[in-house]
Amino acid sequence: MDWYYYIALAAIVSQLLFLLQTYKNHRFAVRKYKRERLWYRPRTVLIVPCKGLDSAFQENISSFFNLDYENYLLWFVVGDESDPAYNELCGLKDRLSQSSKAQDVQVFVAGPGQTCSQKIHNLLYCYEKIDDDIDILAFADSDVCVHGNWLSHLVYPLRQSKIGAASGYRWFVPKKNNPASLALSAMNAKVAQLLGNTRFNQAWGGSMAIRVDVFRELGLDKIWPKSLSDDLSLSCAVKKAGLIVAFVPACLVASHEVTTWRKLFEFGRRQFLITRVSAPKTWWFGLVSSLYSILGIWAGAGLAIYAGAIQNENLPLFAAVPVVFFVSQLSRAILRQRMAGKLLEREYRAMRVAYATDVLAFWLWSFLLLLFIISSAFGRTICWRGIRYKLLGPTETIVEGPQAH
Repeated sequence: MDWYYYIALAAIVSQLLFLLQTYKNHRFAVRKYKRERLWYRPRTVLIVPCKGLDSAFQENISSFFNLDYENYLLWFVVGDESDPAYNELCGLKDRLSQSSKAQDVQVFVAGPGQTCSQKIHNLLYCYEKIDDDIDILAFADSDVCVHGNWLSHLVYPLRQSKIGAASGYRWFVPKKNNPASLALSAMNAKVAQLLGNTRFNQAWGGSMAIRVDVFRELGLDKIWPKSLSDDLSLSCAVKKAGLIVAFVPACLVASHEVTTWRKLFEFGRRQFLITRVSAPKTWWFGLVSSLYSILGIWAGAGLAIYAGAIQNENLPLFAAVPVVFFVSQLSRAILRQRMAGKLLEREYRAMRVAYATDVLAFWLWSFLLLLFIISSAFGRTICWRGIRYKLLGPTETIVEGPQAH
């Protein structure tokens, strides 16, 4: 048989295996997310760095006060008192502290970062203030809204010594169903679907926890002061030590956003550029898999048409390639949206248009995702929350100053 026969066969098998892994991730998520996690309550400090006022800021911040967890401290931190988030946080603290189970609520001002991202600088400022009785460091972003049992689920895997860190992930819920916001939700969903009961998980800083002793053993207090990305640097350190990043389905969190095409492009390029510098293997996986998924459908369809035109005897096999790729990618879109519908059932009505957009236009978002990855292959400068950074390496960052307007 000709060599291209085996290539076509390998393409079909690989796509079916990818679909199988996706189905396993789906089953893992829907099986785990409703389990009660009541007995493990280590003393935890929850650190929430803030900069500016995100969409649904008050709702998001209020959710951290309403956690059903008896043994936690709630610390917010900003870079400067002039940040509009500072006064909002102080007001929410005054109104909600008394009714919260949090044993201590603080709003800290960390000052400007010099050698790392402002976010990491803020996190380290709080880390240096923890007492010896703190067992767990938990982190959340100000643009997510969590449910009452979120913290219980997030810390639960950390009872096992083989687990280096535990993480949820975000799910963008469009506040407005404009094309750019729907595209953001769909492309983020493709990434969220990769998480499961696997060693390939990456932590996400907006819903993440680690034991204090592990944080110190991994040397993150030495790595972070020179890093831009809190979660990628943490993931690399955890895996380098032979430990596991556990994905916690119940800690998939809603992020209510509305965006424009310009902001979407900036966000996509920034995320993948940070990944290219901080975790190059992950970036290459994203590039190759995105290109592969597109070529499987469109190049496969072209080759099948050509095989039909020349009456090649292997036409059925060649025709099967684009069909399998199309059906597999459509199935994955349905699976990820069904997963989100179960895990975020309170958001179901708000996600209906995004659900349909992802399923009907999954092939289109693959092109856009590839465009973002390719755009991130060039340059090393990004703007993040109003600050310009130059990324020289995974642990070498230059803070260039405020973004020019």
